[in-house]
Amino acid sequence: MTPFSAIRARALQHHPDLDQRLAAHPAPKSAEALRAVTDDRWLAQMTRCVFQAGFVWKVIEAKWDGFEAAFEGFDPGRISLWSDDDIARLASDERIVRNGQKITATVANARMVAELSAEHGGFGNVMANWPRQDQAGLLALLKARGSRVSGMTGQYFLRFSGWDAWILSGDVSAALVREGIVDKPPTSKSAIAKSAEAIAKWARQGGCSQSEVSRVLAFSVG
Repeated sequence: MTPFSAIRARALQHHPDLDQRLAAHPAPKSAEALRAVTDDRWLAQMTRCVFQAGFVWKVIEAKWDGFEAAFEGFDPGRISLWSDDDIARLASDERIVRNGQKITATVANARMVAELSAEHGGFGNVMANWPRQDQAGLLALLKARGSRVSGMTGQYFLRFSGWDAWILSGDVSAALVREGIVDKPPTSKSAIAKSAEAIAKWARQGGCSQSEVSRVLAFSVG
């Protein structure tokens, strides 16, 4: 297995300003900071990622104040009780992107956040207590209990929420193939597990976050 130092050196060859590029991204949040995030902010970030999937991110960003107003501050307890009439109302609300399936997913995700919060004394406790070496397991939980929070959407949700997440983007996948970790872009459960194990090992070698390893892998491609 190629040492992380060699992968980082390759990334530096492509990007001499690598350190500045890495510093431009916020570090993952501590467990205490994750616990302090309120349930409505978890649901808000989840919803943003769901709506961004397959869409122009700048459009969602430009409309985000409208999303906050239309979804009434993303209170999971309130949204989890929304009826089909509420969903239909939002599907015609011009303040947001009017995608009925994603609005329905937000209601389902509100139920997930509310339920897990009740079970664990806050959704932030779920995120803070989950071992970072088991990102695949956390993604599986989100997929099983939520809606449209699997795959890349789930990975972006974790990263943008401040959880120490890798993202198996095209460049990261290409780097993993180049390093012989997998023989093709990781989509199967076993390939994702191999990728996660390698990223965790490189994080230990580099004394850095899994998020940083993920970015260095991407920069090492070009």
